[in-house]
Amino acid sequence: MKQEFMKSKVEPVIGWLLLAVLLFASTQMKVGSRLLVGLGFGYVLMRAYTGFAGSVNRAFRGGSTKLMRSMALMFFVSAVLFVALMYFNGDPESYKLSVKAINLGLVLGALLFGFGMALCSCCASGALTDLANGTPRAIVTLIFFFPGVYLGFRFQHTQSWIKDSLFSSSSYQGKGVFLPDLFPGDPLNGYIGGLVLTGIFSLALVGYAFWYEKMKRAKNEFSGIGMETVQETPFELDTKNGKFFSKDTYYYIFARPWTLNQGAIGLAVMATVVLGVTKKSWGVTTAFGIWFGNFLQLFGVSSETLAEFAQMPPDDYAKPFLEYGGGIQNIGIFIGAVMYLLMAGRFVFEFKDGIADFKVKDIWLFALGGFIMGFGTRLGNGCNAGALFAPISNMSLSGWIYLVFLFVGGFIGNRFFVKCKVK
Repeated sequence: MKQEFMKSKVEPVIGWLLLAVLLFASTQMKVGSRLLVGLGFGYVLMRAYTGFAGSVNRAFRGGSTKLMRSMALMFFVSAVLFVALMYFNGDPESYKLSVKAINLGLVLGALLFGFGMALCSCCASGALTDLANGTPRAIVTLIFFFPGVYLGFRFQHTQSWIKDSLFSSSSYQGKGVFLPDLFPGDPLNGYIGGLVLTGIFSLALVGYAFWYEKMKRAKNEFSGIGMETVQETPFELDTKNGKFFSKDTYYYIFARPWTLNQGAIGLAVMATVVLGVTKKSWGVTTAFGIWFGNFLQLFGVSSETLAEFAQMPPDDYAKPFLEYGGGIQNIGIFIGAVMYLLMAGRFVFEFKDGIADFKVKDIWLFALGGFIMGFGTRLGNGCNAGALFAPISNMSLSGWIYLVFLFVGGFIGNRFFVKCKVK
């Protein structure tokens, strides 16, 4: 598939100009750092052709668990970087960590989100990157994702079965379980024990992935994933014979897809950067609900009315668009994905391919999946970024529980998806 990259001489130029413009724009914005962080996330997600939803969907549909295993690597590396950040950069109480409540809401939210992402073949961040390659599926998904989040706000902020944790640790009473709290005698304030436990959970995920893939192969249900083959194909860069400054060199440095493991490490680094810069963990979906509120404001709905329904501060809906960090970060994810495709000379190819794969008859599946995912994020207090990746990287037990039920919901959703497609 190398021939599908760098087919255009114009696209890379546009990509680099876009990067220059965005770097300048970030210096003129109050939340410019959030734009840059979003660009980083989008670039990594797109260049590694990775995403959280694929961990379940690829396993079910193609039998490949390579993405699932790379996620385990990402979880552990991000936890290592988290420990380093906490050790060298202060008290964890100065950060808003994603230590989430363990309750019925977490379980139901994970089930619903997993089910929805199976129908849409993407999650929240995945929908943003899928927009970059012209996928109408992503547009439909987001249109229904937004109201799902907003309608779920009221439940999230008022219901005790979503807010209160059934299990808590010493430093997060009523809010969740912080793994380092389980190791009071640890010389590094519990971080060594928490890291070891995270490693054990990660290895368990790897073990499950190998077992599942072996089972699929034994049943002759393994077909693999085409892009994974491209990512793993060796590419020897000729640095001799005066060929260093060549098209192949550009391809190797700026266009060649990263492996899933390279993407996993990149996402772990970006998650740590977000926490270090903003003092908050990575999240995606809250902005979707606020954007839906901003849309309703176009029809005369006041910020006070929106906030009253959602049980949120009115300022969340009154803040100028370019000053809302979470929203700008999400826009950055989309633009970062576009930027990579342009630099790789693959934007037009991906755009045409995305449109060609779209079938109008499947719109109802994407709409249903988008709404269910959006609503599920409010029950589970986040999506794959905010309720899965961020909690696990911040050593919250809730993330691992969310992972289990996310997989269950994903496999149920995939079965439903296949039956609907067959009909």
